[in-house]
Formats: sequence, structure tokens, C-alpha cells
Amino acid sequence: MSPTFSSTRSLAVACAALAALTLPGCDDRQIDTMLDALRQTFKTFFDSVKPDVLLLKGMTPGVSTLEAVREQMGKPETERVFDDGSRRLEYPRGPQGLKTYMVDIGPDGRLVAITQALTAENFAKVRIGESQDDVRRLLGKPGQVAAYRLKQETVWSWKWLEGGVTQEAYFNVHFGPDGRVSTTSRSDVIRGR
Repeated sequence: MSPTFSSTRSLAVACAALAALTLPGCDDRQIDTMLDALRQTFKTFFDSVKPDVLLLKGMTPGVSTLEAVREQMGKPETERVFDDGSRRLEYPRGPQGLKTYMVDIGPDGRLVAITQALTAENFAKVRIGESQDDVRRLLGKPGQVAAYRLKQETVWSWKWLEGGVTQEAYFNVHFGPDGRVSTTSRSDVIRGR
């Protein structure tokens, strides 16, 4: 669910009220610290809802640096550092977002590629017996996690743009009690009336 103007405005009003209540009696350094924290909170919020066209604007493979990626895209959900010094940053687009971007940074600290992880091609790469970490590395953070105790099963689900008759669907990965993939499935997105 994307935020509305009303929820964004409510957040701004709440932050302003909080600042007004806490600022009296503070010295300039404390006020600057609080304002910096408030700015960072707003930037983090905006980065999480920023349209993809703005999120990816100006990101050029071979040119953009790790610092430029962080400045443009914000803090990643996960950052993996590999033995050769390269990195992979994970940017899921909101809870139940339809996209998760994987940003690959080379050992030289420059952008190599930005790929959308939630695709049929990537879903087809999930194999029985893989670990939860293997799946997370491939698809990113799931939008939903459900534990079924009687079945001794945990199911991770990602909403994605499937196309076809129903535009959105869930891709599900089922893990057995050993934490390894036992099967995958697809389910419809149920809409309220």
C-alpha cells in the first residue's frame, strides 16, 4: 500500500509537533542534531516510496560510485560483501512492493548493474533443497512470511507483476522443517470488494 497525501501530511504534522514540544530548553547543537535526525527520517521515508524513475535516475554502470548509489537510493535492506570486494545491495520496494532491485557494485566501488529480482526467470532458478539464505540472495526480502506448524512448513511470498489475466500474483517458496526449499507455488492476489 503506497502512502497517500493525507498520511504524508499527517507524518509531517506529527514530526513538527514533536519538534515544537521538544525544542524549548535545547541548545543550538541539540536542535541541529534533532533537525538532522528529522531530515534523515524524511529522506528514508521518501526513498522508500520514491517512484522508480526517480530512484534509478542518473545511475550509470561503470560511472556511478557506491556513495552515489547510496545517496540516490538510500540505505539498502541488505548489503552483501563478497571475497573479491564486490557488493550486492538489496532494495525491496515497500512491503508488498512489486519490485526488488539488486544493485551490484564492483571491487572498484563502481556500479556494475541494477536488476529487478522478482521475475519469472529468477523464480525458475529456485531449486528444491536450497537454503533460505540462497533464496534470499536471489529474490530479496519476502513480502510475507507464514509459518504452518501442523504442516511443519514456512512459506515466503513475494507479490510481483505476472502479467496475463491477473496482473499481480504471489510467488511462494515453501521451506520444510530443515529450512530448505521443499516446493514452490503461485497464488492469486485476493482483492476486497
